[in-house]
Amino acid sequence: MCKLCVFAGTTEGRALVELLAGQPVSVTACVATEYGEALLESREGLTVAAGRLPETEMEKLFLRERFDLVVDATHPYAAEVTENIAAACGATGTEYLRLLRGADGTPEGAVFVPDIRAAVDYLAGTEGHILLTTGSKELSQYAALLGFRERVYARVLPMEASLQACREVELAPDHIIAMQGPFSREMNTATLRALDVSYMVTKDTGRAGGFGEKAAAAREAGATLVIVGRPAQRDGLDFSGTVNLLARRFGLRLRPHVVLAGIGPGRLESMTGEVRRAVHEADCVIGARRMLESFPEGRRTYAAIAPEDIAGCIRENRDCRRFVVLLSGDTGFFSGARRLLPLLQDCEVEVLPGLSSLQVLCARLGTSYEDVLSVSLHGRDRDIVPDVWQNRRVFALVGGADGAAKLCRTLAEAGLGGVRVSVGERLGYPEERVTVGSARELAGGTFDPLSAVLIENAEARPFPPGLPDEWFQRGRGQDGGVVPMTKSEVRACAMAKLALPRDAVCWDIGAGTGSVSIEMALQAREGRVFAVEKKEGALSLLEENRKKFHVSNLEIVPGSAPGACRELPPPTHAFLGGSSGNLREIVALLLEKNPQVRIVASGVTLETVGELTGIGKDFSFATFDAVCISASRSRNAGVFHLMCAQNPVYLFTFQRQGGAP
Repeated sequence: MCKLCVFAGTTEGRALVELLAGQPVSVTACVATEYGEALLESREGLTVAAGRLPETEMEKLFLRERFDLVVDATHPYAAEVTENIAAACGATGTEYLRLLRGADGTPEGAVFVPDIRAAVDYLAGTEGHILLTTGSKELSQYAALLGFRERVYARVLPMEASLQACREVELAPDHIIAMQGPFSREMNTATLRALDVSYMVTKDTGRAGGFGEKAAAAREAGATLVIVGRPAQRDGLDFSGTVNLLARRFGLRLRPHVVLAGIGPGRLESMTGEVRRAVHEADCVIGARRMLESFPEGRRTYAAIAPEDIAGCIRENRDCRRFVVLLSGDTGFFSGARRLLPLLQDCEVEVLPGLSSLQVLCARLGTSYEDVLSVSLHGRDRDIVPDVWQNRRVFALVGGADGAAKLCRTLAEAGLGGVRVSVGERLGYPEERVTVGSARELAGGTFDPLSAVLIENAEARPFPPGLPDEWFQRGRGQDGGVVPMTKSEVRACAMAKLALPRDAVCWDIGAGTGSVSIEMALQAREGRVFAVEKKEGALSLLEENRKKFHVSNLEIVPGSAPGACRELPPPTHAFLGGSSGNLREIVALLLEKNPQVRIVASGVTLETVGELTGIGKDFSFATFDAVCISASRSRNAGVFHLMCAQNPVYLFTFQRQGGAP
């Protein structure tokens, strides 16, 4: 087993140790303080040595342990420590590698000085409060400033040694900010404003050290950023380069770290601190072109939207270790994360949420969203009318140049022109607009292609199982015979026996007028229903009922079963209302398509009941249930009411183990 030593005095140093600790290597992590030791989790194969080591002690450690490689991941400003590590490696014949932190340069309006002494000289000619973020070691040099105790605030680590350094220069307690980073732009900005800071002094600590957040905060708060230059750097590799070298040299199997980041509406201001920090630390950022424009330059980016393209970018950029995939809105709300996750099995995946368009729109309207049914019409063929009929509040993502207006026209044509519609356009951006009116009023409007819509129907009522028979279009076929229809009471029981989930794939064999098909489609709103019917007269009624109930997830299949069903997708559930004498063949095909399909079959004649009983035994179903439904309906007889019995109907339920309950 190879032995590695990491001087882990930085964020990326600790990240490297944590990465290596999960590999078949022995790692010794050297940290200067007990605080640094506390930041590293105890793991098998990891030894943490706390305390500052002089060069002679480093030599003793290297000779005793015989490390294959020493990685110097100390702070870029810790020049003396770096020289000591390099010298100790040279004296003991130990291989040395410097992990470099990239510099961010000098932002516009900032003041660059070569060292602390030059920073003090510059500040001596200024007025106003000063915030020092350069650590506690150099505080004594700033003490020479005129008005030091009144002008200077120091942000230092919450450690006794740091606080002692503050006391030695007689900083007042209310001028000491003892905090551990990382610090967000918002935190930095709030600090600068609260203290009325005119000058913020920092080192060029790079992305990992939060330099970008400091620069942005200074610009936002109107403070001048004073940047202390770095000492001369040794040659080395950045984090990803270091990781890749170690992987090649020692045969490590290191998986890339991929963050799926919900960026909300898309502006930096509306993203969480976690997301901004992940982007800040990433080697590569992937997302739609418009998303990438929201982030500052200075890192590798790829414009990609399709999950396959995103996964391909990750595979192809093997020199990168930390990826961020930008996803609009929230990662758990109609997000591309769902399709992307199965493609990232070889990666360490972290999912970070963001603000969804539902949250933003409801916030703008001053309302809650816990009782809202959410659907997406973006790139999907779904009629929202049944949802609005049954739910008081429906949220919809729409797409296309005419998406929102088309939706309003559909609602108006379905008799829902009076429902309240709120259209949110470009939510979260300066050009954001929220328009509220009735569906009828907004049907002729013009809205942004990616609008979000909240529909409120005060008269909504859920559809109960067993819809009233009179709701369906009925009639006679071309042969003059009455097109059969499963009655309400039987349908209610059949739907209970089917136990459809929202994403069920259903076959309705011998659909007739489509009463069962309609109820299936209304219940399985995220699934598909195939209504199989051979009679021409029934097919026309099926189409009328499909349009009447706005069930776009219902497909009519002309023909006789099982022949007409062979090309249909495997069903999760099936209802057999008419078989034309092909019951066994139909059941055999259902089981061939899906051995765990749940079947509910109706029988009226004794012959059909007998055949269904035999099928239940012959096909070895674990679930074999039969119920006889005998219902009577009242009718008027003058001033009296009589109960008229309907034909009894037998419902059989079949299923092998492993399917729906």
